[in-house]
Amino acid sequence: MHDTWVRERGGRVRHGVTLTEVVVGSALLAVTVVPMLRALTIAQSTATSIEHKTQCLILAQAKFEEIRARSTQHYDSSFRETSEVLANSYLCTVTDDEDPTLRLVRVSVGHDADGDGHLSDTEVDVHLSSYVARQL
Repeated sequence: MHDTWVRERGGRVRHGVTLTEVVVGSALLAVTVVPMLRALTIAQSTATSIEHKTQCLILAQAKFEEIRARSTQHYDSSFRETSEVLANSYLCTVTDDEDPTLRLVRVSVGHDADGDGHLSDTEVDVHLSSYVARQL
């Protein structure tokens, strides 16, 4: 931008900015701010998603550790659970093939986004599967 010179009474010189320069500067500012705000919004939603998935992974690992510990004493009982509340609005579903010597156990954990108390397929963030063997 360049300054315009305006001579006032008494011989003093005053510097000013034209209306065109103000409009162009405002347009440039708007063009740069809008994408920046969009990027910040996307970053915030991505951070929230990562936080949910990390929490789901921690809860799924803890559930597996609980199942492993329980299997040493109670291997013959089923490990199945449906939409068990783990923490806040995080739910867990456990499937178990109930094999007599080597069981396939699957743990699914997700955030109950719709608040219905049921973990639907679209709400699951983490699936973990492992075999649990009978301890001799």
